[in-house]
Amino acid sequence: MSLGRNIVASVASQLYVALIGIVMVPMYVMYMGAEAYGLVGFFAMLLAWFNLLDIGLTPTIARQAARFRGGAIDALTYRRLVRAFETAFVAVALVGGVAIFAAADYIAVDWLRASQLATEQVLAAIQLMAPIVAIRWMAGLYRGALSGAERLVWLGGFNAAIATLRFCGVLPLLMFVGTSPALFFTYQLATALVELGVLAWFAYRSLPDVPAGERLQWTLAPLKPVFRFSLMIAFTSSVWVFVTQTDKLVLSRILPLAEYGYFTLAVLVASGIQILSGPVGNAIMPRMANLEAQGHHAQMIDVYRHATQLVAIVAGAAAITVAHSAEALLWAWTGDAEIARAAAPVLVLYALGNGVLAVSAFPFYLQFAKGDMLYHVIGNAVFVVLLIPLVVWAASTFGGVGAGYVWLGMNLVAFVAWLPLVHRKFAPGLNLRWYLEDVGVIVAPAALVGYAVSLWLPPSGSRLDQFAHILLVGGSSLIAGVVASSAFRTKARALLRTPLVQQS
Repeated sequence: MSLGRNIVASVASQLYVALIGIVMVPMYVMYMGAEAYGLVGFFAMLLAWFNLLDIGLTPTIARQAARFRGGAIDALTYRRLVRAFETAFVAVALVGGVAIFAAADYIAVDWLRASQLATEQVLAAIQLMAPIVAIRWMAGLYRGALSGAERLVWLGGFNAAIATLRFCGVLPLLMFVGTSPALFFTYQLATALVELGVLAWFAYRSLPDVPAGERLQWTLAPLKPVFRFSLMIAFTSSVWVFVTQTDKLVLSRILPLAEYGYFTLAVLVASGIQILSGPVGNAIMPRMANLEAQGHHAQMIDVYRHATQLVAIVAGAAAITVAHSAEALLWAWTGDAEIARAAAPVLVLYALGNGVLAVSAFPFYLQFAKGDMLYHVIGNAVFVVLLIPLVVWAASTFGGVGAGYVWLGMNLVAFVAWLPLVHRKFAPGLNLRWYLEDVGVIVAPAALVGYAVSLWLPPSGSRLDQFAHILLVGGSSLIAGVVASSAFRTKARALLRTPLVQQS
């Protein structure tokens, strides 16, 4: 099977799933209202926190599937591992689902602050969330098995199809049947069951047959040899959950449910910046690791620097555009001036923070290529220890805007103070050139040009005019970043020299 096809299918499906989730939000807010959409945001947060219970099992099953395909383990060992993983996933899904269901009354009455929705409606929605979260988490097991079996083309197509069913299929119900949160989450429960059933069926088709005379037992014993690897993976994923979800958890308790809906909407839009930059990292990590393994350190650094410039251009232009045009973007997107005013300040801060984060991720790729993750572990641990109390304080005192300032501030501190240590360790002599030539020389002109255009053509008029303003700001920032990049300047100089060489 083609590696190129797998990469394209995986990236395309990830982008589609993320973008369709963003695009459909205004429809949910229009039909359900801000408070009910706040419940949708709370549900997304529950899904993220539930992943803490994974303890690295999903990537581990993917690795074991790949090892079976490579001949490192036999069919019986692999099937026993799969059954052990199923045992763990079923147990955790049951315990976690029951815990959420048992806490539903407390969440509905004492945690969430609804003013328009009746308590009974909120309670019913939370109770429905419990099995949905458990079922969708269970589906991760079979996704891991299929990923390790390199069925990524099928998996990418299925992920896109189920996302379309999940995000778009519910609209006819909201339009013609009813707009209650219970109806929305009942549909999501049905979709989750379909998702789990299809993934399990297809995953079992990819498994080898159990050798004759052997039986599979529901036991956790086969997990023991791979548990250490799972815990190493779990640390990084757990840190990411704490980093990205603590603010949402705290604010779900503090903010009125409608305001929480505005907050989650703003954060969702800002996440689009990470969507733009994520595939670049996925593409360069194996290439950098391969070049480093062959001893081609200089070529690896070239890949690192050119990719940094690409992300600085794309993510930088996106963050700058959102920062300059947050309210116009939200109004053009949702058609609701109240939502635009309420969510814009939070969107500006999270967009800028995500823009910094997109570039700050690069030293991780460098450590991955070197095969030494100690600095990454230390840096993430320090980041979380500082971030969580600051977010709790800022969110409790200043609400969503306070959390946004902490998010932007912490990413700036990591960018300025932590990255030089990583560069000094793994690429001595690179740090200043990386900051100035690969980031600063691109972002500074893009920000200035975007700001000038936003002043020259302020947003006004219809939603179509707002979109035109956003496109002008974004396009001008993007062009400025491209022209300032060393890759563009090198090619431009080569083109200018060519006629002179030919004449001589």
